[in-house]
Amino acid sequence: MHRIAAIISQGDEIVIGQTLDTNSRWIAARLLAAGISPVEHVSLPDDRIAIATTFARLSGKVDLILCSGGLGPTADDLTRFALADVLEDTLVEDAQSLRQIEAWFAARGRQMVDLNKVQAMRPTTATMLPNLHGTAPGIRARLGRCDIFCLPGPPRELTPMFESLVLPHLEPDRTRTVRVRVLHTIGLGESEIAGRFRAAPGGDLMDRNRSPLVGTTASNSVVSCRIRYEGPLSSSEADSLVARDEATIRSLIGEAIFGEDEDTLASVIVNTLKARRQSVATVESCTGGLIASQLTDIAGASEVFRSGWVTYANEAKVREVGVPETLFKDSPGSQAPGAVSAQVAHAMALGGARQADADFAIAVTGIAGPGGGSAEKPVGTVYVAIAGRGCDPDVRRFAFTGDRVAIREWSARAGLAMLWLTLSNRRSVKLLRQVEVARV
Repeated sequence: MHRIAAIISQGDEIVIGQTLDTNSRWIAARLLAAGISPVEHVSLPDDRIAIATTFARLSGKVDLILCSGGLGPTADDLTRFALADVLEDTLVEDAQSLRQIEAWFAARGRQMVDLNKVQAMRPTTATMLPNLHGTAPGIRARLGRCDIFCLPGPPRELTPMFESLVLPHLEPDRTRTVRVRVLHTIGLGESEIAGRFRAAPGGDLMDRNRSPLVGTTASNSVVSCRIRYEGPLSSSEADSLVARDEATIRSLIGEAIFGEDEDTLASVIVNTLKARRQSVATVESCTGGLIASQLTDIAGASEVFRSGWVTYANEAKVREVGVPETLFKDSPGSQAPGAVSAQVAHAMALGGARQADADFAIAVTGIAGPGGGSAEKPVGTVYVAIAGRGCDPDVRRFAFTGDRVAIREWSARAGLAMLWLTLSNRRSVKLLRQVEVARV
């Protein structure tokens, strides 16, 4: 029976921050959905002893270990060796896995090198998990009362292997229910939300001794509110408790909630536009296409996304979307507002909507740094505009902080948030780091 689990991400590149560990987050969500609670995440370097020691420690603590990475053919791929060490076992070549690896290369017209043969090795007491999307089979083993699943690191290989070969073998405690609900908000800070929750009519929602547990997580300008129940109640009783807390949260911060669970601002916008048969375009300067990228990451975006421009240079703003040249400061002493201004942001949005024949356009112009700022317009000054035939214009000035990456990410999120506010008729909501609503 699997009640609690630990997740291991293995690889030097993860430990030193060279690669972002997205596998642990995905696995944790799938375990919770299956009724199994992750209680520990561990990132380990390519160190055989460290991996084996961690397997041994966690196997005495949890019912289930999910490990990703370290199953490749090179000298730093040590998961199978560490697993054999902790099992006090030896490695053998799995004939079926070797045939599958050879077939994978043959299907692509490539000759398998001897180095890849190590990927067909497993402890004698373990079984292999076929990999239909790469050359690294997974490994399933048991250490004491703990089941261990070792999966390849690339998500395109890990995800289908988990779904088809791990999930069916999980055995959650049927007398225990796990339910998680997440509500995503924009426009309210985490402390503001916590203050409202503390003053809830039925008592502090974030009291760590209550059930369900309620918590918040902030990422840039989005604060996600998480409701989690774990306990002996039936599914219907647990669902009722979660629904009760969701209703309370909506009564306290409903004006800021834009989505649920796997929703993102981009997915909500795309799905809303699809339902209304409306369209959007983007005109970006300092964000360099981030908004267009986030929108087109969503399946079905082709139905609503008309066009996007990266008009970094002033000449491009004029040439591509018709921003009047008179708005730019071409000479010292000019009284024109300049490229980073409400007027230019508005003109960019209007021009983009017109050129793309779109209902809405999002435009962004600002100073992402580290240079280019002034006393009047310091680094982090950003103007975002929404305009088009589907709405009255909305232009806002923001004062973002952080490095260049952070300012660009905040700016892109602000553009998406402003369009969502327009689509949901909530323009009165003030966004974080917003300085003013500009009149144009």
